[in-house]
Amino acid sequence: MLKPLAERQAELESRFPRWEPRTLDQMLDFVAERFPDRPYVITDDRSYSYRDVKRWSQRLAAGLAGAGVRPGDHVAVVMANYPEFVALSYAISRCGAVSVPVNYLNRRDELGYVLDQSDAAMLVTMDRFRDLDYLRALDELVPGWEREGGGRHLPNLKRVVVFPVSKEPLRDDVQSLDELSAGAETWRPLEDRDPAATADIVYTSGTTGGPKGVLLTHDMLLRTAYGSAYARGFQDARRILFSLPMYHVYGYVEGMLSVLFVGGAIIPQVLFDVVGTLQAIEKHRADDVLLIPTMTLALLDELRENDYDLSSLTAVISSGGKAPPEIWQDIFDLMQPEELTAGYGMSETTASTTVTRPDDPIEKLRDTNGRLRDVGVAGDPDLGGKIAVYKVVDPETGKELPRGSVGELMVKGPGVTAGYYNKPEATAAAFDDDGWLHSGDLGVLDEDDYITLRGRKKECYRCGGEQVYPLEIEEVLSTHPTVEQAHVVPLAHRRMGEVGVAYVILEKGATAQAEELIEYCSQRLARFKVPKHVVFIGVNELPVTPTGRPRKFLLAERAATELAQA
Repeated sequence: MLKPLAERQAELESRFPRWEPRTLDQMLDFVAERFPDRPYVITDDRSYSYRDVKRWSQRLAAGLAGAGVRPGDHVAVVMANYPEFVALSYAISRCGAVSVPVNYLNRRDELGYVLDQSDAAMLVTMDRFRDLDYLRALDELVPGWEREGGGRHLPNLKRVVVFPVSKEPLRDDVQSLDELSAGAETWRPLEDRDPAATADIVYTSGTTGGPKGVLLTHDMLLRTAYGSAYARGFQDARRILFSLPMYHVYGYVEGMLSVLFVGGAIIPQVLFDVVGTLQAIEKHRADDVLLIPTMTLALLDELRENDYDLSSLTAVISSGGKAPPEIWQDIFDLMQPEELTAGYGMSETTASTTVTRPDDPIEKLRDTNGRLRDVGVAGDPDLGGKIAVYKVVDPETGKELPRGSVGELMVKGPGVTAGYYNKPEATAAAFDDDGWLHSGDLGVLDEDDYITLRGRKKECYRCGGEQVYPLEIEEVLSTHPTVEQAHVVPLAHRRMGEVGVAYVILEKGATAQAEELIEYCSQRLARFKVPKHVVFIGVNELPVTPTGRPRKFLLAERAATELAQA
């Protein structure tokens, strides 16, 4: 039984009476000194204590430095939710380097783009994962990478290190992650560490100019992680289970980093599996689980059919996409947590900036996307103790609107990125003259600081919690020899939140099958970007403005009418 929220928050404040900026590895070491033997990372095979992770990250840091990684270098990481991801993240921080966590669902060209655009000096990658062969992708992108790194194709990439998930023997001249640290010297801590320095470059999904690398500092990440623990009232040693990838701020900040402040543990799952998730809650006595609606719905379906011991579960957060209104009561009835929350955020704001209070009535879960997050000592006194505040503006004029009005949400605060790596034009376009970031989302901010989303200013949508930009899909479809035009719109979907519908106009005389174009996309795009439906239309069926621009909202209405039950 949880203590009252205010009492839990007071306990957190007694541990952290004032905010002290730290780097990620400094925060790990701070906790490891106090709780050396407590588990930090729990897997089915073994648990890693805070002392274990600290020492492991020191060995890896020594190996990285011995391999030439210097302060300020960018280290790209293609890795699922293995304990190695955790240790490597802190190791990169110890080196004063910058981590570039890469979406491991990316295909060859997407991976190549991120390596190039991020100026990665080193890549640490799995050899394979599911149907993805990363070493083959490297063979095609940068032949000879084993000896020459990126060569002339990616001149900044000096070295590739492989984490062999498949357990297949590595090729000659390939260094494994274990080998990187095996012969390393004792780690010697760096001096003059700066918590305001960039810790991570987290890539968003791309539009015309490709994905954008969001700059996140050590202090931003830790303030937001503390805010997660404070707003949701973490009890001492909370255990959080999740399969959300740690390359994304949800799993990374709300999971891996947030538990530091209560000496808690994470139970990361490599893949989302309905039965596996419920069994892991049982086995490891998880207190908390991080979900997106598509996962939540799948778990609820299983719980209607079979019984599991979820008595350890005190909290659930289900966030990151549209959810049917009945989901909240179903969670209480079937998962039986003491507390249930939902929120809203984006990579540019480090993680969630709003969250419902654990003691809110269920109406707040159904009708809002949470209120401006309470973050205790991590907040900015000049912003009312918050790390992010919002205003609502007219999308056309930029004029601020009164509370209760629908408009574009704009955000500002110490939890908001300074911009995008090596993209000055995108950075300039993202902010107004007073430093407020355009979210691109339409919403309402009420008198009690609760936000309710009303849609998106542009045409992007979320599939399974991942942001999707239709233009990227349209550009891929347009490279198919039969396609003259492609227009992608979102369609509400019970499990995935939203899915893509591609309205395609074929070249004159050409023929194609919907399945053919879907497969074409699947070979070139991450899975969440692949449209679920392809609909062929004639050029005269495309609704356009008087100037010939497609009226995509009419296509979205058509999709909702014709495909809602598909």
